Amino acid sequence: MTLVLNEEQLMLRDAAAGFLGDRATVAQLRALRDRDDETGYDPGVWQEMAAMGWAGIAIDENHGGLGYGYTGLGVVLEQAGRHLSASPLESSVLAGATVLAELGSEAQKAQWLPAIAAGERIVTLALQERRHHAPLQTAMKAARVGDHYVLDGSKCLVLDAHVADAFIIIARLEGHHADHHGLSAFLVPAGSEGLVVERRSMVDSRNAGALRLRDVQVPEGHCLGTPGEAWPGLERALDIINIGLAAELLGLATEAFERTVTYLKERRQFGRVIGSFQGLQHRAAILFAELELARSVVLDGLRAIDAGEDLALRASAAKAKLCEVAELATNEGIQLHGGIGMTDEHEIGFFIKRARVLQHLYGDSHYHLDRFAALSGF
Repeated sequence: MTLVLNEEQLMLRDAAAGFLGDRATVAQLRALRDRDDETGYDPGVWQEMAAMGWAGIAIDENHGGLGYGYTGLGVVLEQAGRHLSASPLESSVLAGATVLAELGSEAQKAQWLPAIAAGERIVTLALQERRHHAPLQTAMKAARVGDHYVLDGSKCLVLDAHVADAFIIIARLEGHHADHHGLSAFLVPAGSEGLVVERRSMVDSRNAGALRLRDVQVPEGHCLGTPGEAWPGLERALDIINIGLAAELLGLATEAFERTVTYLKERRQFGRVIGSFQGLQHRAAILFAELELARSVVLDGLRAIDAGEDLALRASAAKAKLCEVAELATNEGIQLHGGIGMTDEHEIGFFIKRARVLQHLYGDSHYHLDRFAALSGF
């Protein structure tokens, strides 16, 4: 397989770079942060993105999307990473729509996917309950009572929770700690009685939320897929999500690297540009090589999604690698910018903050290295 973008994907990349570089920049993120914007993104810009088809780029045409595949979505996410563009691309398009596509019935998909693709609804995944990603350790309880289910428990780190129209909540109908069997996914509308949503601003100036559910009643028809059998579809959805986040991390790391190289070519010390110092050249060369390897890992994962291939090893390899490369790129960016890298006035600091959040979402490098080793028989 040739790991390069085709002509259409290159055109999409250029279009995304142009739009996001003009309408959803780091400067816009700073402005949203400084005024403590409750939405966390510009709804008008989001509607423009949806009008260009980005909200439905990976949704099939039968459900109102473009059917362009996850390689196309990955191209857009990479550019979003470059510009730190704030939008529901991650929460609703990458996570919510993917889980719905993997687990939902035809009727559920017909109801929700066209609305997501049109940018009319935001559906986000409520999975995490602890400080770290551990989906099989889900403790939230679901009980069948007559013709409905009752949910009790709490969730944290739910992306865009405060503006979501519905949540896909993962709960345990039966089974014990770490059991694959017993997990179920429930589509719970925002505003349901007994559901409390608390908005929280993260270090990257984006919004997440904490959910508390007490005796929340969910109609039988809102259970996605077979009750108690959500894990296979959820696991594949999480693999897709992590490959998408790896694509965003790739864009973020590449931009941090390019900004740093530009600075090395401009900053003068001892009568010379600091980029002429061999020690700094070596550090830049190492990072460049790491980015090229990371790009291949991400594109291989995106192509595997669209080809319907097994994703487990690819997803954990991509997320683990991009977590490490993004950490290196942003750390080097701060250090090689010297004192100004530590100031809020300089934009390089925004990249390290966003990188740390993306690294943590749905499993950090430690989680995915361990998973990769286990899947490989170690």
